[in-house]
Amino acid sequence: MTILLLGSGGREHALAWKMLQSPQCETLFVAPGNAGTAEIATNVSVNPTDFEAVKTFVLQNQVNMVVVGPEDPLVLGIYDFFKNDSQIQHIPVIGPSKTGAQLEGSKEFAKEFLVRHAIPTARYQSFTKDTVEAGCEFLTTLEAPYVLKADGLAAGKGVLILQDLAEAQQELRNMLVDAKFGDASSKVVIEEFLDGIELSCFVLTDGKNYKILPTAKDYKRIGEGDTGLNTGGMGAVSPVPFADTVLMEKIETRIVKPTIDGLQKDNIEYKGFVFIGLINVKGEPMVIEYNVRMGDPETEVVMPRITSDLVAMFQAVADQKLDGFQLEIDPRSATTIMVVSGGYPEEYEKGKVITGLENVQDSIVFHAGTKLQDGSVVTNGGRVLAVTSYGNDFQEAIKKSYQNINKLHFDKMYFRKDIGFDLL
Repeated sequence: MTILLLGSGGREHALAWKMLQSPQCETLFVAPGNAGTAEIATNVSVNPTDFEAVKTFVLQNQVNMVVVGPEDPLVLGIYDFFKNDSQIQHIPVIGPSKTGAQLEGSKEFAKEFLVRHAIPTARYQSFTKDTVEAGCEFLTTLEAPYVLKADGLAAGKGVLILQDLAEAQQELRNMLVDAKFGDASSKVVIEEFLDGIELSCFVLTDGKNYKILPTAKDYKRIGEGDTGLNTGGMGAVSPVPFADTVLMEKIETRIVKPTIDGLQKDNIEYKGFVFIGLINVKGEPMVIEYNVRMGDPETEVVMPRITSDLVAMFQAVADQKLDGFQLEIDPRSATTIMVVSGGYPEEYEKGKVITGLENVQDSIVFHAGTKLQDGSVVTNGGRVLAVTSYGNDFQEAIKKSYQNINKLHFDKMYFRKDIGFDLL
């Protein structure tokens, strides 16, 4: 079949790499893609949020399936756009409906869903510009640290965790009154802080049935020892060593199953990934957040561990026959280390020539922020490359990734040297 994959990051390169292993995938287009997807598929200059352009491309190229990588097209309603257009409604879109995508598009929507379906999560309240002083008062009822979340999409930067009450109150005003995160923080969710260790649970659902994909743990902060500013993710490990059968059974019975049942009870159409951000509080899993697509860089460790045919699995989602699909997982560990531009997540320069890619052995390099320029691969984003390796345990896999990173070079290149440090 001919498939169109929307997106341009490391997640999309990993999805493309996996889909191309399927005998069912004859032609793969990636819109807009990057230098890595250009090597294995055909990049096309179509904006994933320009639905009319996507429709035109799909019709002209007889596309049989659309797989959505990032959250923006989902939150904007690409699933509904296809479903409501008689020319393209026969083409399956792997991703939730616009209502389903609100699980990521609105923190308040997600919290209300969690509470309604009795899924364990932190207690919270939501506030707007008009109720900012009530929000400041609510903060006084909580213990430090204080968690402030912009309600809307803020490109992974809309969550603040602050130790000082006065600073938290000031930041709440900055978000609501001064629009620190633009429209995304026109509403802010204040949450009690949960103390524990985080992990990500990935689920693929056809709306009725589900498969739990390999777990992963990512590392969000720029600095070693999890210090400094939040990023999109600096590395990931799969499986999560502490996610034993006891914890996974709790996650499935208390969180995954009630989530999928809740979607059905609320009549929410959902054919795609559910990424459940969890925290393990003294052996009890609680939901921090939902995302409605695969994580990045977690996709770069989860996809290499799936040995089943991903395209066949997507077809089972489209046909609502996922219960009959046999998911098989590689027992080895996988790790990925993100190589980023100097200055990220703040100001950084693009267009730096990347050398050494041809010297990498025994690792997979997924491109995140790259493009081809004058015959060279150059940097085109904050997070540039994800170097993924297999190992009998995560330490062995990490060692391979670091050995191969030492063969790569671009000006002001940076990476964390302690991924997995908290799991030892």
